[in-house]
Amino acid sequence: MSETFKSGFIAMIGRPNVGKSTFINKVIGQKVVITSDKPQTTRHKIQAVYNDEQSQIIFIDTPGIHKPKHRLGEYMVKTAKSTLNEVDAIIFMIDAETGYGKGDQFIIDQLEDIKRPVYLVINKIDLVHPDELLPLIDLYNSKANFTEIIPISALEGNNVNHLLNILQDRLEAGPKYYPDDQVIDHPEQFIISEFIREKVLQLTREEIPHSITVVIENITKRSSNVVVVQASIVTERDSQKGIIIGKRGQMLKNIGQKARKDIERLLGSKVYLELWVRVRKDWRNRQSDLKQYGYFSDDY
Repeated sequence: MSETFKSGFIAMIGRPNVGKSTFINKVIGQKVVITSDKPQTTRHKIQAVYNDEQSQIIFIDTPGIHKPKHRLGEYMVKTAKSTLNEVDAIIFMIDAETGYGKGDQFIIDQLEDIKRPVYLVINKIDLVHPDELLPLIDLYNSKANFTEIIPISALEGNNVNHLLNILQDRLEAGPKYYPDDQVIDHPEQFIISEFIREKVLQLTREEIPHSITVVIENITKRSSNVVVVQASIVTERDSQKGIIIGKRGQMLKNIGQKARKDIERLLGSKVYLELWVRVRKDWRNRQSDLKQYGYFSDDY
């Protein structure tokens, strides 16, 4: 490895639906984190690994910083805030089309005591006229002292390589933390559960998306190119269970069909996906359940 090899950890923060997950998937070159327009989609700290010959950049997708309403929310906020002090730099992503909002100011306030470079990344520039960018840049410049401001389109790929070059230039010499073939710090089982949860987020409304978690019960290889995945969608109330199953099981069938396509791309195999729905009342406030479902560690 060259003596000039660089590496570092970059935290991604921003309001819901600004495109953090889309950006990470674009940079990595495959889908490794789920996307949704629902608040608090990201519940875990997820490290996605970008590799080239000169560097390794680990992008950390964090849970959103918000006012928690249950123990799960407390875990998510604690995870997000602690991450900001552990990284080499921070990307604060905003949406060019929706512009400045109270949620952005809340994040800016959280960043005041963070002694790390903060890059303001204006995403979705493909949705606005170029003349609208300069006033937006001036507005955010008046709110905080950003290390640099970079407009991009994560969906189209515009300026993404430029942003990567800026990050690489600022990184210090460091080791390769992950092997070249590893693109995420979680096992396949975690990614599969997230793909299923993503489809519930996309297909259901109101309280349902926030009340569920997904547990992988079993993954078995039936033959050289067939994998059987058995998973449970856990929710808090019987009424929610009925909504997720749907009339004649149609909602659950739709969730399974959409999730299976992503899982097959991930595994490179034909997949049989078996889904059940279980009720665990008030699981988001039970520490034992949260630990069982992978949200709490013993030192929380």
